[in-house]
Amino acid sequence: MSQIARRGVCLVLAAPSGAGKTAITDALLACEPNLERSVSVTTRAPRVGEIDGKHYHFLTEAQFQTALIRNELLEWARVLQGTHAYGTPRTPVEAALAAGRDVVFDIDWQGHRSLREKLPADVVSVFILPPDLNALEMRLRRRAGDAAGEIQRRMRVARDEISHWPEFDYVVLNDDLAAATALVRSVLHTARASTTRQVGLQDFVTALTR
Repeated sequence: MSQIARRGVCLVLAAPSGAGKTAITDALLACEPNLERSVSVTTRAPRVGEIDGKHYHFLTEAQFQTALIRNELLEWARVLQGTHAYGTPRTPVEAALAAGRDVVFDIDWQGHRSLREKLPADVVSVFILPPDLNALEMRLRRRAGDAAGEIQRRMRVARDEISHWPEFDYVVLNDDLAAATALVRSVLHTARASTTRQVGLQDFVTALTR
């Protein structure tokens, strides 16, 4: 079957913690062979079982600062002032897009803003909403190790995250994981079919109509 060359898509999924973003991302990766996860850089040390280049690219603080100076990151942030930094490396993302592969990003609204500034024509973004805040709090409480004070802090952060939903192209309510995943998958497929992404469309149509 004839193929039309296309440029890949940056699929950004953002959500408050506990809304199901990771589960949706994992489900998409399991059923979309042309989709890959963006692997972030970080200055923190690897945790037990983490593999450099698979879970994160682990950098020293000096290496991270060099990457910033060289404009090698599409977006970056520190979770808390003075703590470890995280960021998205530019080169693997741009290589994937040029090769027609899609990249899914698990970043917050600030990362989404930065990525859209750097790659404005390539980003399609989806904000994942929980069915209600009570359900979100219950999901957070089911996670082992979070004290009551930490739960409340996460809920405050969640409210702030949710306030940025208008900045995204699509909003999906995750009250059913399979249905939410199907909706996000349809967004990806729609983005792939855009005429602006199909860089080989003109040549294909010209050959088709000779």
